[in-house]
Amino acid sequence: MATTTSSVGGSSLDVPTLVSQLVSSERAQYQTPITNRETKATVQLSAVSTLKGALGAFQTAVSGLKDASTFTPRVVSSSDTDVFTATSTGDASTGSYDIQVIALAKAQQLASSAIVGGSTTVVGTGTLTVSYGDKTFDVTIDSTNNTLANIRDAINKATGNTGVQASILNDQGGAHLVLTSAQTGAANTIRIAVAGGDGGLAQFAYDGVGASQMKQLQPAQDAHIKISGEYDYYGASNVITNAIDDVSLTLKTTSDDSVALSVAEDSGALKQKVTAFVTAYNALYSSFTKLRSYDPASKAAGPMLGDALLRGIESKIGLDLSNPVAGVTGDYKTLASLGVTRQTDGTLKLDSDKLDKALNADHTSVSKVFGGDNGVAARLSTDLTAFLQDGGAIDSRTDSLNSDLKKVQNDNDALDARMLVIQARYTKQFTALDGLLQQLQTTSNFLTSQLASLPGGSSK
Repeated sequence: MATTTSSVGGSSLDVPTLVSQLVSSERAQYQTPITNRETKATVQLSAVSTLKGALGAFQTAVSGLKDASTFTPRVVSSSDTDVFTATSTGDASTGSYDIQVIALAKAQQLASSAIVGGSTTVVGTGTLTVSYGDKTFDVTIDSTNNTLANIRDAINKATGNTGVQASILNDQGGAHLVLTSAQTGAANTIRIAVAGGDGGLAQFAYDGVGASQMKQLQPAQDAHIKISGEYDYYGASNVITNAIDDVSLTLKTTSDDSVALSVAEDSGALKQKVTAFVTAYNALYSSFTKLRSYDPASKAAGPMLGDALLRGIESKIGLDLSNPVAGVTGDYKTLASLGVTRQTDGTLKLDSDKLDKALNADHTSVSKVFGGDNGVAARLSTDLTAFLQDGGAIDSRTDSLNSDLKKVQNDNDALDARMLVIQARYTKQFTALDGLLQQLQTTSNFLTSQLASLPGGSSK
């Protein structure tokens, strides 16, 4: 705290130093408990922040495990990925299939006869009604936009056109208007009707049946595959998602022979997920251990040793990990039965052989224990959300500690104000004392001088 200094000529007292020492001494008895409260609240606030971060990281690790399909991974393979590739969800049934790609889905493409003179040639006026699939849009051509380039642009910019692209192709005979469907599949066939105008647009009419000056460069075509030599499937896209439940095929080219598709359980991926879960929990438990640690030798304690909040959270998570999963019967309904057990130091450990045995015996139960509606991941997710949500236990403790720090600041401000009053009082008192001592010194000097002037007097 700053002190008010005063300069007193001839004074024998160092008033500023005396006042500063007295104020510091008096402040210490009040400042120490305030500082202790501030230090305690700051350390606990940091500890709660560490706890929140650790819980948040564990929540992220758990969130991806709540779906049972996460624990029933499938590995899908194609014997010839140049013909097709495949993916699947965890719900796909295991099995093998022979698949022949007979045709790929294609988008229709039409081209007009050559327009002599190129894209700037005036073609005509009227209205083009373009249909593709179940969609239709109109294009009005008048004397302001009747060149071939204008017609191309009008088609591309037409309201309602989301599936037909117009372009111009040039050869030695002239320019050709080319229309290409943006969507593959037979259902997206293009039709063009012409009405009104000067008749110049009639050359663009196309109904796919009657004679037309428009030439079909490529027909609209569905993808066609044959499964196991017996079952035909047609699709508008080269990504086939409904031929085999929960399996997606991406067709690349046609094939004369069948290509083998295999869907198998991916135990390796499942083990990786379990291992990642164990690692995530052990990281959380390490944070618990540091927060509630105690060193008997140094008597140093962690910032949350004996804290009810930490004990409650750790206890709840421990129950989530150890309790049997409701609705699962048989030998496999706890983490321990699957090979995930708690060690003497509190961490988890995975016994891979025991997990393999459980997977071979009852894969469904394994997936439910981890990712079922009542599984370990679901229980943990519910509790972690409650701990971390606004107004939850962590949030309430943080608000309480911030409130304590606010009170500490208020107490510091009040102490500062009180010390200023005390400082002013001491300064006034010692300044008065200093003045009195100066007067006494002056009187003493006068008396000494008078005595020395008397007959027989001495100044010694």
